[in-house]
Amino acid sequence: MERWVEDGGFSSFFREVYPRMVGQLRLLTGDLASAEDVVQEAFVRAASRWRQLARYDQPEAWVRKTAFRLAIDLLRRAARHQGLLARLGARQQEAVELPQEDGALIVALQALPLPLREVLVLHHCLDLPVEVVAAQLGLSVGTVKSRLYRGRERLVALLREEASPDGSKPAPARAAEEERHAQP
Repeated sequence: MERWVEDGGFSSFFREVYPRMVGQLRLLTGDLASAEDVVQEAFVRAASRWRQLARYDQPEAWVRKTAFRLAIDLLRRAARHQGLLARLGARQQEAVELPQEDGALIVALQALPLPLREVLVLHHCLDLPVEVVAAQLGLSVGTVKSRLYRGRERLVALLREEASPDGSKPAPARAAEEERHAQP
Protein backbone atom coordinates (compact mmCIF):
# COMPACT_ATOMS: atom_id res chain seq x y z
CA MET A 1 0.00 0.00 0.00
CA GLU A 2 2.89 2.35 0.76
CA ARG A 3 4.08 2.03 -2.85
CA TRP A 4 0.71 3.24 -4.18
CA VAL A 5 0.85 6.31 -1.98
CA GLU A 6 4.26 7.25 -3.36
CA ASP A 7 3.04 7.51 -6.93
CA GLY A 8 -0.43 8.83 -6.16
CA GLY A 9 -2.20 5.59 -7.03
CA PHE A 10 -0.77 5.16 -10.52
CA SER A 11 0.56 1.65 -9.80
CA SER A 12 -2.80 0.37 -8.66
CA PHE A 13 -4.52 2.12 -11.59
CA PHE A 14 -2.06 0.51 -14.00
CA ARG A 15 -2.50 -3.00 -12.53
CA GLU A 16 -6.28 -2.72 -12.67
CA VAL A 17 -6.68 -1.17 -16.11
CA TYR A 18 -3.76 -2.53 -18.17
CA PRO A 19 -5.05 -6.09 -18.81
CA ARG A 20 -8.52 -4.84 -19.74
CA MET A 21 -7.07 -2.17 -22.04
CA VAL A 22 -4.83 -4.69 -23.84
CA GLY A 23 -7.86 -6.90 -24.48
CA GLN A 24 -9.79 -3.96 -25.90
CA LEU A 25 -6.96 -2.82 -28.14
CA ARG A 26 -6.32 -6.35 -29.37
CA LEU A 27 -9.78 -6.25 -30.91
CA LEU A 28 -8.88 -3.07 -32.74
CA THR A 29 -5.37 -4.06 -33.84
CA GLY A 30 -5.92 -7.79 -34.26
CA ASP A 31 -2.51 -8.42 -32.74
CA LEU A 32 -1.56 -8.93 -29.09
CA ALA A 33 1.95 -7.49 -29.43
CA SER A 34 0.69 -4.33 -31.13
CA ALA A 35 -2.04 -3.95 -28.52
CA GLU A 36 0.51 -4.26 -25.72
CA ASP A 37 2.80 -1.72 -27.40
CA VAL A 38 0.15 0.98 -27.83
CA VAL A 39 -1.29 0.44 -24.36
CA GLN A 40 2.17 0.67 -22.82
CA GLU A 41 2.84 3.91 -24.69
CA ALA A 42 -0.51 5.31 -23.55
CA PHE A 43 0.36 4.46 -19.94
CA VAL A 44 3.78 6.08 -20.29
CA ARG A 45 2.02 9.25 -21.40
CA ALA A 46 -0.49 8.92 -18.57
CA ALA A 47 2.30 8.49 -16.00
CA SER A 48 3.83 11.80 -17.00
CA ARG A 49 0.45 13.52 -16.43
CA TRP A 50 -0.77 11.41 -13.53
CA ARG A 51 -1.30 14.29 -11.08
CA GLN A 52 -3.73 15.87 -13.52
CA LEU A 53 -5.33 12.60 -14.69
CA ALA A 54 -5.86 11.34 -11.15
CA ARG A 55 -8.36 14.17 -10.67
CA TYR A 56 -10.43 13.12 -13.71
CA ASP A 57 -13.68 11.28 -13.15
CA GLN A 58 -12.51 8.59 -15.59
CA PRO A 59 -8.75 8.57 -16.15
CA GLU A 60 -9.20 5.24 -17.93
CA ALA A 61 -11.13 7.00 -20.70
CA TRP A 62 -8.15 9.31 -21.30
CA VAL A 63 -5.76 6.35 -21.50
CA ARG A 64 -8.14 4.44 -23.79
CA LYS A 65 -8.54 7.42 -26.14
CA THR A 66 -4.76 7.87 -26.26
CA ALA A 67 -4.23 4.15 -26.90
CA PHE A 68 -6.88 4.10 -29.65
CA ARG A 69 -5.24 7.06 -31.39
CA LEU A 70 -1.85 5.38 -31.16
CA ALA A 71 -3.33 2.15 -32.52
CA ILE A 72 -4.92 3.94 -35.46
CA ASP A 73 -1.60 5.58 -36.28
CA LEU A 74 0.08 2.16 -36.02
CA LEU A 75 -2.52 0.54 -38.28
CA ARG A 76 -2.16 3.25 -40.89
CA ARG A 77 1.63 2.90 -40.87
CA ALA A 78 1.29 -0.88 -41.08
CA ALA A 79 -1.05 -0.58 -44.08
CA ARG A 80 1.44 1.65 -45.87
CA HIS A 81 4.24 -0.75 -44.95
CA GLN A 82 2.28 -3.78 -46.22
CA GLY A 83 1.55 -1.97 -49.47
CA LEU A 84 5.22 -1.25 -49.92
CA LEU A 85 6.15 -4.85 -49.16
CA ALA A 86 3.54 -6.08 -51.62
CA ARG A 87 4.98 -3.86 -54.33
CA LEU A 88 8.44 -5.16 -53.54
CA GLY A 89 7.23 -8.77 -53.55
CA ALA A 90 8.22 -9.53 -49.95
CA ARG A 91 6.81 -12.60 -48.19
CA GLN A 92 4.25 -12.15 -45.43
CA GLN A 93 4.79 -13.70 -42.02
CA GLU A 94 2.37 -16.34 -40.75
CA ALA A 95 -0.05 -15.29 -38.03
CA VAL A 96 -0.12 -16.86 -34.58
CA GLU A 97 -2.88 -19.48 -34.16
CA LEU A 98 -5.84 -18.37 -32.00
CA PRO A 99 -8.82 -20.31 -30.68
CA GLN A 100 -11.30 -20.63 -33.55
CA GLU A 101 -14.00 -18.35 -32.10
CA ASP A 102 -11.49 -15.63 -31.16
CA GLY A 103 -9.69 -15.94 -34.45
CA ALA A 104 -12.89 -15.71 -36.51
CA LEU A 105 -14.01 -12.54 -34.74
CA ILE A 106 -10.60 -10.88 -34.99
CA VAL A 107 -10.28 -11.81 -38.67
CA ALA A 108 -13.77 -10.46 -39.36
CA LEU A 109 -13.04 -7.24 -37.45
CA GLN A 110 -9.78 -6.79 -39.36
CA ALA A 111 -11.67 -7.11 -42.65
CA LEU A 112 -13.81 -4.10 -41.75
CA PRO A 113 -12.71 -0.58 -42.63
CA LEU A 114 -11.05 1.07 -39.63
CA PRO A 115 -13.84 3.62 -38.96
CA LEU A 116 -16.41 0.81 -38.69
CA ARG A 117 -14.13 -1.37 -36.58
CA GLU A 118 -13.37 1.50 -34.24
CA VAL A 119 -17.02 2.26 -33.39
CA LEU A 120 -17.88 -1.44 -33.03
CA VAL A 121 -15.05 -2.04 -30.57
CA LEU A 122 -15.82 1.07 -28.52
CA HIS A 123 -19.56 0.51 -28.38
CA HIS A 124 -19.99 -3.27 -28.29
CA CYS A 125 -16.75 -4.52 -26.78
CA LEU A 126 -16.23 -1.70 -24.29
CA ASP A 127 -19.95 -1.04 -23.69
CA LEU A 128 -19.54 2.70 -24.19
CA PRO A 129 -22.76 4.60 -24.96
CA VAL A 130 -23.12 5.99 -28.47
CA GLU A 131 -22.79 9.54 -27.13
CA VAL A 132 -19.47 8.71 -25.46
CA VAL A 133 -18.17 7.02 -28.62
CA ALA A 134 -19.15 10.10 -30.63
CA ALA A 135 -17.39 12.41 -28.18
CA GLN A 136 -14.28 10.26 -28.04
CA LEU A 137 -13.99 10.07 -31.83
CA GLY A 138 -15.08 13.64 -32.52
CA LEU A 139 -18.07 12.49 -34.58
CA SER A 140 -21.78 13.24 -34.50
CA VAL A 141 -24.08 10.75 -32.79
CA GLY A 142 -25.78 10.13 -36.14
CA THR A 143 -22.49 9.24 -37.79
CA VAL A 144 -21.66 6.79 -34.99
CA LYS A 145 -25.11 5.16 -35.27
CA SER A 146 -24.72 4.87 -39.02
CA ARG A 147 -21.28 3.30 -38.72
CA LEU A 148 -22.54 0.91 -36.04
CA TYR A 149 -25.39 -0.21 -38.27
CA ARG A 150 -23.17 -0.75 -41.31
CA GLY A 151 -20.43 -2.32 -39.21
CA ARG A 152 -22.79 -4.81 -37.57
CA GLU A 153 -24.28 -5.76 -40.94
CA ARG A 154 -20.86 -6.27 -42.47
CA LEU A 155 -19.52 -8.14 -39.41
CA VAL A 156 -22.46 -10.57 -39.45
CA ALA A 157 -21.92 -11.15 -43.17
CA LEU A 158 -18.21 -11.77 -42.65
CA LEU A 159 -18.82 -14.19 -39.78
CA ARG A 160 -21.41 -16.06 -41.86
CA GLU A 161 -18.93 -16.29 -44.74
CA GLU A 162 -16.34 -17.65 -42.33
CA ALA A 163 -18.83 -20.29 -41.18
CA SER A 164 -20.11 -21.14 -44.67
CA PRO A 165 -18.67 -24.29 -46.22
CA ASP A 166 -17.85 -22.62 -49.54
CA GLY A 167 -15.95 -19.75 -47.84
CA SER A 168 -17.35 -17.27 -50.36
CA LYS A 169 -15.96 -13.75 -50.20
CA PRO A 170 -17.82 -10.46 -50.66
CA ALA A 171 -17.97 -8.92 -54.09
CA PRO A 172 -15.16 -6.39 -54.62
CA ALA A 173 -17.73 -3.72 -55.47
CA ARG A 174 -19.48 -4.16 -52.12
CA ALA A 175 -16.19 -4.05 -50.23
CA ALA A 176 -15.22 -0.84 -52.03
CA GLU A 177 -18.64 0.66 -51.28
CA GLU A 178 -18.30 -0.22 -47.58
CA GLU A 179 -14.84 1.38 -47.47
CA ARG A 180 -16.16 4.54 -49.13
CA HIS A 181 -19.12 4.83 -46.74
CA ALA A 182 -16.94 4.22 -43.70
CA GLN A 183 -14.65 7.15 -44.37
CA PRO A 184 -14.94 10.04 -41.90
